[in-house]
Amino acid sequence: MVIYDSQAIQNILPHRYPFLLVDKIVELDPAVRIVGIKQVTINEHFFAGHFPGAPVMPGVLQIEALAQVGAILALREFEDSEEKIPFFSGIEEAKFRRPVVPGDTLRLEVTALRTGSRVQKMKGVATVDGNVASEAIITCVIASRK
Repeated sequence: MVIYDSQAIQNILPHRYPFLLVDKIVELDPAVRIVGIKQVTINEHFFAGHFPGAPVMPGVLQIEALAQVGAILALREFEDSEEKIPFFSGIEEAKFRRPVVPGDTLRLEVTALRTGSRVQKMKGVATVDGNVASEAIITCVIASRK
């Protein structure tokens, strides 16, 4: 079941191609947990140089994808979310367990650890076929877009 499609996601997040790294939201427990999906295709811009002949999605972009899903979880709690923008303020305990390659479906699960009006802390786990690809504790600051 799709909770948010790509158009709805773009109504929440300020990110756009080529840096929008979540295709849809498939599960949502407001202010608690969210699951997004990223279909990884050979057409991704980063595969041109990472790595020719052996394309692998950069781990930092997997963490960014988790952060974007987490930002959706956080921003939807603000009545004036269109006036807000999330900024990374910390990444802890990042681990990369398996490569993510073209054709993979990246499942991005984020659970809120701390919610507030300004600072959000989340645990993100990215999996492919039930196997952990990457994980991290992500902290972000919610700021005004102005």
